[in-house]
Amino acid sequence: MKEIFERRSVRNYLDKEVPKDMVETIIMAGMAAPSSDNEQPWHFIVVNDKERLHRIADFNPFAKMLKRCNVAIVVCGDLTLAKSEGFWIQDCSAATQNMLLEAVHLGLGAVWVGVYPMAEVVEEVKKVFNLPEEIIPLSIVPLGFPVRTKESAHRYQPSRIRYNSW
Repeated sequence: MKEIFERRSVRNYLDKEVPKDMVETIIMAGMAAPSSDNEQPWHFIVVNDKERLHRIADFNPFAKMLKRCNVAIVVCGDLTLAKSEGFWIQDCSAATQNMLLEAVHLGLGAVWVGVYPMAEVVEEVKKVFNLPEEIIPLSIVPLGFPVRTKESAHRYQPSRIRYNSW
């Protein structure tokens, strides 16, 4: 529960490289996510090329922090692996959330940057990485050592809970 409550959207990072083993551990956490029929329809692109990070920040209005990080992970769904139609979105979302939680565990800051379902942004990301037609970018997770830490957020709202019926 500690990482769940400490997970916050971090958009400012120190100019310090994230070690490769940390990035790999975060991807391992993503790959440990549940998926429909255990299809695991995901692929991950590690991006440490500043030019590509800046290009994405230029066309995705929610990705400006990519200009301030040294590495990010693009989470993609593979439609050829997703036999349960449409569930790749949930599967890749679960992978993204696992990665965000592992980043907290490792002392890193991260944020979920949406790509899908914004059609124009999806197409631009596909161009940046030369993605095949069947590969759809869902999210981008910038990683870095946070400039500052944020306090835990408690968002529990009993008024949003129903039992057995509305």
